[in-house]
Amino acid sequence: MFPSRVFPEGEIQDYKEENLWRATNEEKRMLERLMHDQYNDVRQAAEVHRQVRRYAQKVVKPGMSMIEICELIENGTRNLIEAKGLHGGIAFPTGCSLNNVAAHYTPNPGDKTVLQYGDVMKLDIGTHVNGRIIDSAFTMTFDPRYDSLLSAVKDATNTGIKEAGIDVRLGEIGAAIQEVMESYEVELDGQTYQVKPIRNLCGHSILQYRIHGTKSVPIVNNGDPTKMEEGEYFAIETFGSTGKGYGHDGPEVSHYMRDFNIQRASIRVPRAKALLGSINKNFGTLAFCRRYLDNIGESKYLLALKNLVDSGIINPVPALCDIKGSYTAQYEHTILLRPTCKEVISRGDDY
Repeated sequence: MFPSRVFPEGEIQDYKEENLWRATNEEKRMLERLMHDQYNDVRQAAEVHRQVRRYAQKVVKPGMSMIEICELIENGTRNLIEAKGLHGGIAFPTGCSLNNVAAHYTPNPGDKTVLQYGDVMKLDIGTHVNGRIIDSAFTMTFDPRYDSLLSAVKDATNTGIKEAGIDVRLGEIGAAIQEVMESYEVELDGQTYQVKPIRNLCGHSILQYRIHGTKSVPIVNNGDPTKMEEGEYFAIETFGSTGKGYGHDGPEVSHYMRDFNIQRASIRVPRAKALLGSINKNFGTLAFCRRYLDNIGESKYLLALKNLVDSGIINPVPALCDIKGSYTAQYEHTILLRPTCKEVISRGDDY
């Protein structure tokens, strides 16, 4: 893949009028040339993401187990990125949340869930090279009755991307997303539903080896005056629902992540200490799941993992669900606010 090791740019969008001068400013162009290696890393992660998801879109079918689907995607990422420890590979567990479950579900070992024809599955895939993370997601359905739901969320995400830019206030992006999403309706079983943004889910800035940075990008009008800044990476993601438009914690946890702010920890339980060492070596501050612990040879670790969670060293990330019987969809791209323009790094010909 790309013998020259120079990876393609994503979609380029110009900034709005007050920042158009940046496109031809020589000082800003020079800044970008200095960032070549970093940009190339994240573009490699994006190219792997595009190829892996293209394969998944071809082969994933009803009747496959969720473990089978996730392992197909994750093995593809490992192979294409030539996974080498923390220098490149999977950025977080593959999300494959179904129906009213909007986010943060990946199968735990032994999960027997099988994809059905009538399911709405959000595939949230993370890749990285040297900690430069691509976080991008799409929704898969097999029944065309959900088409309006998917169109609403895709349109809302693209609106968020269009509105994003240097010095743009985050609350204004949320207002634009909300207006677009709520303009759609979906008819299911003779009943019409307005598509609602899931208001407690949002996009976020991305830092090196840190999937959730310090800024949140709302998908409703929350009035946040915080501004986007030059050089920042953002995951612009939106979630639409036929339910209440609010996510509550599900009963099961499958994602875990070391607390980014805890550099050293005093642990008295030897098994927990050993497990943390293994987590630090293999995942650092990247998210992981129990299947990944199995993959690196860990066993009989549940009590040790609970100890690390109870100690506040490892943060559990529960699945987020709207009301039972509702359907949720997600679309997401990673963007970079370059000095001269906005780059939608994860854009492909699929979404």
